[in-house]
Amino acid sequence: MAWEKGFFSYCTGSRSAMLRQKQNGLEGRMRMMTPAMRLAVSLTVVSLVTVILWYFRWAGAGPLHPVFFYLLPVALLAMFVGRLPALLCASLAAVCSAYFLYDPVYSFQVTNRLEVGDLVCFAVLALIGIHCTGEILRPPAKVPAFKAPNRKP
Repeated sequence: MAWEKGFFSYCTGSRSAMLRQKQNGLEGRMRMMTPAMRLAVSLTVVSLVTVILWYFRWAGAGPLHPVFFYLLPVALLAMFVGRLPALLCASLAAVCSAYFLYDPVYSFQVTNRLEVGDLVCFAVLALIGIHCTGEILRPPAKVPAFKAPNRKP
């Protein structure tokens, strides 16, 4: 029976997987993210920020330039998840803000030129922010030691 082997033994997988989990520790397993998980995290972040901004717009207390509220989540995604999910988040943020947050709502047509400029400025700022965040977090390259030439006085 399942009670003889342990109550949760059927949920944990194979014996070799359990041994690897005990050897690596739980933190090693939690740090590893598959590309599907990175994609899911980026879609979740965009959806969450879009819902919050859409609610404030619907309530009448929405910000004047809502697309710029996506910059912080994009930078955090670049730091913790990677550049590619952050780029995906930035592009989806521009699309979602054009569709849900700018007039006419539920249309990709943005009638005001200022709002089109906001979207373009957001895209450029997000790309710069993702690139800079990635460069700051990149491990330093090993530079060969400098050898001074031998000088005779």
